[in-house]
Amino acid sequence: MNFRQQQEEFEAQTLSSFATLSRDSKGREERIEPCPLRTCFSRDRDRIIHSKAFRRLKHKTQVFLSPTGDHYRTRLTHTLEVAQIARSIARCLKLNEDLTEAIALGHDLGHTPFGHAGERALDAVASISFSHNEQSVRVARKLEKLNLTYEVLNGMACHTGDTQPATFEGQVVRISDRIAYINHDIDDALRGGIIKEEDLPQSAVALLGATGATRINALVRGVVDHSLNNDQVSLCPGINIDPEIGAALDTMRAFMFEKVYTGSRAKIEEAKAEQLIQRLFKHFCASPEEIPSEYRFVLEQEGVERAVLDYLAGMTDTYVVNLYRELYLPKGWEF
Repeated sequence: MNFRQQQEEFEAQTLSSFATLSRDSKGREERIEPCPLRTCFSRDRDRIIHSKAFRRLKHKTQVFLSPTGDHYRTRLTHTLEVAQIARSIARCLKLNEDLTEAIALGHDLGHTPFGHAGERALDAVASISFSHNEQSVRVARKLEKLNLTYEVLNGMACHTGDTQPATFEGQVVRISDRIAYINHDIDDALRGGIIKEEDLPQSAVALLGATGATRINALVRGVVDHSLNNDQVSLCPGINIDPEIGAALDTMRAFMFEKVYTGSRAKIEEAKAEQLIQRLFKHFCASPEEIPSEYRFVLEQEGVERAVLDYLAGMTDTYVVNLYRELYLPKGWEF
């Protein structure tokens, strides 16, 4: 057996009966020869990491628009934190870590510049419904043609929204995303002076802990202890969280929406960002000849709006600002 086959056999012998085995994958849209070294899911992880969309995440907003400090999260560092939390949970539950990591690393590939403000702006201005999770799948399938497995694409599509992922690994990423963003956004809001430690809901702090590390540990334990463990189901098949721990997480989330995500000083520039993106959308819809050549196949196959959505969604924060400046702000006279 080659190394991949050895790894597949190791998965079958050691992982939970609830895990998704690499050799049982539903496969890819376009069949390719199996790699002699990597399982299909570890191959997907590598394809995502080497994609252009993944690299661009380092210049996309998480919560704070273009922060001047070096320690605020970006969409890339958020993605890495989700992957770390998800892998920890998957390992404890004996699920497939490679699949879990691939879903986590790819879940925000289609996220817009300026975070959810950009997503709202595009969804509002276009006649085509836009959501970042669907765009992530579109990036992988259509724009970069990563040819990922069904299980990874499904986990990326269902990491948010009403539809649950088809695999337990996808369910792990879904809850890890929430654990990650609530905790690192608290850290960033504290750093930015938006909130103070004493502002945090004390009932949740008493249960989860007073630091980000202790809160993440409590939440991960709440998932591991209340989900699949040694092939036994604690309550019902699926990835669950201890009800008391989950309620504390919901309390923290509600607090963040009230104090940080809506109406805080961290958000005062978002209206400008939305207007900027929407003006660019209208500009390129009116001037499709200015859309870069790499999106021409979308323009020809699916029309102007779809091509403009793909172009704008792929931009970084700085690219949008520079492009807007080039198109609409007067330049100094050169002679």
